[in-house]
Amino acid sequence: MVFEIAVETSDPRKLTQSVLQIIDLLDMYQAELARVLRLKCGDIGELASARRCLEAGTGSWERALLFVQFYRLLYDRMNADGVAMRHWLRAQNQDLDGVPHLLIVDDDRLADVVRYLENAG
Repeated sequence: MVFEIAVETSDPRKLTQSVLQIIDLLDMYQAELARVLRLKCGDIGELASARRCLEAGTGSWERALLFVQFYRLLYDRMNADGVAMRHWLRAQNQDLDGVPHLLIVDDDRLADVVRYLENAG
C-alpha cells in the first residue's frame, strides 16, 4: 500500500518523516536513504529515532526535497499503484539507460530521474 506524500518545505520534522515514509513505501533501506541524502547510516538512525531532523539550508535538505518530488511524480505516474511503483523503480529503463533505483542510490542521479518523470508522458 502506498499513499500520497505532501511536500512540506519549511518543517524539518515533516520533511524528515516524509523521506522515512517514502523508503518504507518503496521498500528501500535506511542505508540507501543515507546515500541519497549524502549522510552516514548513523545519521539516518538518528532521524528514524526522532533524535534529530533534517536541517534547512543543507545539501541533505535539498536532496530530501528532491526525493519527495521524485516520489510524488512516481506516485502520480503510476496512479498510486504501489506494486507498479516498486516495479518501475527496479526495472531496467531504456530511456534512462539503467535501473532507476540503482541510478538514484549508486550513481547519484536522482535529479536525472526526477527530470525524466517530469517530462514523461
